[in-house]
Amino acid sequence: MSTTLDPVISPTPRSVKPVAVIDIGTAAIRMAIAEIKSNGDVRNLESLSQAVGLGRDTFTRGSISKATIEDCVRVLKSYRRILRENLIDSPDQIRCVATSAVREASNRLAFLDRVYIATGLHVEPLDESEVNRVAFLGIQPLIARDERLSKSHVVVAEVGGGSTELLLLKGTDVVYAHTYRLGSLRLRETLEAYRAPTLKLRNIMENHIQRTIEEITETVKPQGSLELIAMGGDVRFAARTLQSGWDGKDLARLKVSALEDLTNKLLGQSEDRLVTKYHLTYPEAETIGPALLAYVMLAKQLQLKELLVSNLTLRDGLLIEMAAGAGWSKEFSKQIVRSAMDLGVRYNYDDVHAGHVAALCSSLFNELREEHQLSPRHEVILCVAALLHEIGLFVSNRSYHKHSMYLIRNSELFGLGRKDQLLAALVARYHRRASPQPTHEGYATLDRDERVVVSKLAAILRVAIALDESRSQRIHQVSCLKEDGRLVISIPLVEDLALEQLALKQNGSLFEEVFGLPVLLRMAKK
Repeated sequence: MSTTLDPVISPTPRSVKPVAVIDIGTAAIRMAIAEIKSNGDVRNLESLSQAVGLGRDTFTRGSISKATIEDCVRVLKSYRRILRENLIDSPDQIRCVATSAVREASNRLAFLDRVYIATGLHVEPLDESEVNRVAFLGIQPLIARDERLSKSHVVVAEVGGGSTELLLLKGTDVVYAHTYRLGSLRLRETLEAYRAPTLKLRNIMENHIQRTIEEITETVKPQGSLELIAMGGDVRFAARTLQSGWDGKDLARLKVSALEDLTNKLLGQSEDRLVTKYHLTYPEAETIGPALLAYVMLAKQLQLKELLVSNLTLRDGLLIEMAAGAGWSKEFSKQIVRSAMDLGVRYNYDDVHAGHVAALCSSLFNELREEHQLSPRHEVILCVAALLHEIGLFVSNRSYHKHSMYLIRNSELFGLGRKDQLLAALVARYHRRASPQPTHEGYATLDRDERVVVSKLAAILRVAIALDESRSQRIHQVSCLKEDGRLVISIPLVEDLALEQLALKQNGSLFEEVFGLPVLLRMAKK
């Protein structure tokens, strides 16, 4: 049900920034309005929700109907009016995202353009890895402050309308992240294709869910000290039904048997009855049974007698991300690098050389800030490319830089969206041989700013690789200064730099092309 806010009368203090996030989901468009304080704390003020039929359209016909698009425009226009009343109008105050129903629609671009023309809102379709990233940002602080959870393996699962997002954490470290095409609304639409008795439909539903759960448990093995945290509106409803006093501030702990009993009761009732008895909307009544059944079957497959329920939403994670600004936190960056190292192990990479090149890249990146003018986020992308630049050797010695690009681009790396993953893949591809060219695969799809980023990062990577040409990791410190139109890299405690200087001469031309500076190595004075 939609609510309205009283307009803010007095100006907001400078130390507090009013913001909003809008989540265009499979069955509803939801908006959260909050304040971000100067210290990064987030204070939620209000939430709004309006039902829409995006998932029903996309998961049955593959595209969003004109009528549904106009329904979405109507809702978003009403949200925009409320935001203006509350002095939230600039682009840096609003983030509008869409999930699987928009991401998978064949007329996705037409939908995005129509929304922008009608409302001025830039809708950002989140890919699977970005949704997992936002979920991690929300759940990580909660796990960090719980001693029991921080010492356990924790499965975080959210059964949405179109997909199931899953994270496996060991303490606060991400071990595994994946998105499965199992969603409560997608499942409901699939079942409507069958003309079968209710009991038969239940069996079909369980078979669909079981196939996905078996995929999950190939990676997530039942073991001691394993906890399951369930997220999502359907399981929050179950927690409030089974624990009437739950206020959402702490995790709710539910017995799987009690959740199973409630699920069976809900699946045995008509949608009209669910709406009347539990005060659900019709879209919620459609999905509540299939979603809860998926949680029950997952918990039982993991041999758990209890599961935890979090009150966190996608919007909470987005607000945390807005509070952090354009950069990535140190903890989150660590998870991305960890994921890249895990991928490197899978392809038998030289971890010592790759890790040292990544460390040299970080040193050069920080020494050259005045020249490259890039953000800390780009340093993480550079480190990922450095760690993985040789994994193409797993395929073949010939043109292995291109194989590295392919493997990075088509693997799962936690925390990197598709565009950032493409940037990392291209930087690794250009660590040797040809400079970036407009006709090259992937590179041709970038805009100018992104092309410049790739060139800058690849140039730095080539210098770092040259500094470990001996593969002895003998160069640990570098300092850079401009002198007589050259970049001079001073290196202490190394007597003979002939090998590295030769490698730089052979592979350092890209740096001069990009930054306009030839590179000279020099032994630092004692």
